[in-house]
Amino acid sequence: MSEIRVILIEDHDLTRLGLRAALKRQEGIDLIGEAANGIQGLELVKTTRPDIAIVDIGLPDMDGIELTRKIKQFQTVRGESDIKVLILTMHDREDLVLAAFAAGADSYCMKAISTDCLVKALQETYEGHSWIDPAIATIVLRQVRLHTQSKPVEKPKMVEIEALQPELEQALQESPLTEREMEILELIVQGSSNVAIAEKLFISMGTVKTHVRNILNKLCVDDRTQAAVVALRSGLVS
Repeated sequence: MSEIRVILIEDHDLTRLGLRAALKRQEGIDLIGEAANGIQGLELVKTTRPDIAIVDIGLPDMDGIELTRKIKQFQTVRGESDIKVLILTMHDREDLVLAAFAAGADSYCMKAISTDCLVKALQETYEGHSWIDPAIATIVLRQVRLHTQSKPVEKPKMVEIEALQPELEQALQESPLTEREMEILELIVQGSSNVAIAEKLFISMGTVKTHVRNILNKLCVDDRTQAAVVALRSGLVS
């Protein structure tokens, strides 16, 4: 895979230095520029055309949400190639999370994230997927659930999943979820950990992990958060 060209827009000097040092050590990541505020960051986007802009929400001149909106508007006006925005922040308030995604953010990470997970988030974002930090996943899932429940009753449950991933319907037809896997998937959507699932269903942790792994494989996803989103969007779990 070619190197991911990244810029960092962060006003806190020590945080920016730490992120710079961490990213410079990672293979496949090319940190091509930094900015300490929104105005500089937007100019950096325009001059460097990065693959991903890492944006802090708490910038001094304009917040990261407004900057995200301006980056997306710039792309639309200029017809530029897709520049992804990964929010990296300390804020996990629901209004900020939802506002960031509404402004066009592609991924949302908390600053407590490990370097390995940040690199994974950058890779997933670069490939066109949304990385959602587990710390704010419940907020996103709640909105997905509300959106799903607000749809007309007569609309077939499988319509949306066909629009998102046509291959998933075929995968589930060839290898449907078992009754136990559906039971565990429902608990995953509710936010239950593997330990909690094992205790609730009176099964071992090893058994839970096996079922979770099978669920992820059948839903063609990489983690529990993605499984929960797919389950809600597709109508597998309501």
